[in-house]
Amino acid sequence: MQELDLLRTFLEVHRAGSITAASTRLGLSQPSVSERIGRLEAELGAPLLTRTARGVQPTSAGDALAARIAAPIDQLREAWTAPAPTTTELVRIGGASDIIAARVIPALTPLATEGARLAFTLGLAPDLLARLQNDELDVVISSVRTPTRGIRYRGLVDEEFVLIGAPALARTIDRDRLATDAAAALHHLPLVTYDDALSIVRRYWRSQFGHRPTNRVAVTVPDLRGVLAAVAAGAGISALPRYLADPSIGAGTVEVLHRPDEAPINTLHIAIRGAGAPSAATIRVIDALTERAQHWDVF
Repeated sequence: MQELDLLRTFLEVHRAGSITAASTRLGLSQPSVSERIGRLEAELGAPLLTRTARGVQPTSAGDALAARIAAPIDQLREAWTAPAPTTTELVRIGGASDIIAARVIPALTPLATEGARLAFTLGLAPDLLARLQNDELDVVISSVRTPTRGIRYRGLVDEEFVLIGAPALARTIDRDRLATDAAAALHHLPLVTYDDALSIVRRYWRSQFGHRPTNRVAVTVPDLRGVLAAVAAGAGISALPRYLADPSIGAGTVEVLHRPDEAPINTLHIAIRGAGAPSAATIRVIDALTERAQHWDVF
């Protein structure tokens, strides 16, 4: 399946003539698409694409490979997107409460109005992935990609994180120290976290400061909307997806505390069981999410 993903990614880039356009069609980040192309070129031992100012140009080896795989890949895509069943089938979907409410339910509402049956289970990714593995769920929207036997993943959309705090807390930060040692400048501020593992905040600290946060934890709430409410109320600081934080930033109830040269990015994944083909109803859910995600702003 991994090799098939590489070939499918290459074919999309070949047809689009652009890594940017192909990443949008595939629901993957541009670095993920580039990495897949690099892996395929390494396995085949030949360059397939030449980067140009306007996109990419296939090499002769790239054109030859595209000609060989186009028909089989298209046939597999048709099988993956088979027509909806004539009978209504329940699709069990798992995800974090905030992403389910903010993104997934609006994306799938058209299916529900057409007669699809959808049941949502809310929780943390490890628990939901375990339920998927045990055939208790059909699809999980996960912010982590845990190597788990019997589960395969498809990239859905990237989310960008911002570090925020209430204005009163922001005023306590030494701005000169923030520019030279940001972690030390922020150390006196308590954290509002999503879980006991500090999953999102920890990822931000490691990507930007090179280590785990050592700040005191003030509040833990497994809902990013709850995290935002606690931050706005002045309980502490936290890292949140930009799409969720932006309205509060615009309203002035929270402020961006740290502005890195390159914002931390995380990819949301669609997870399904690896054994057997997903049902036609599950495929409709996956296709609807993938199509809708192309029109979402970068998180």
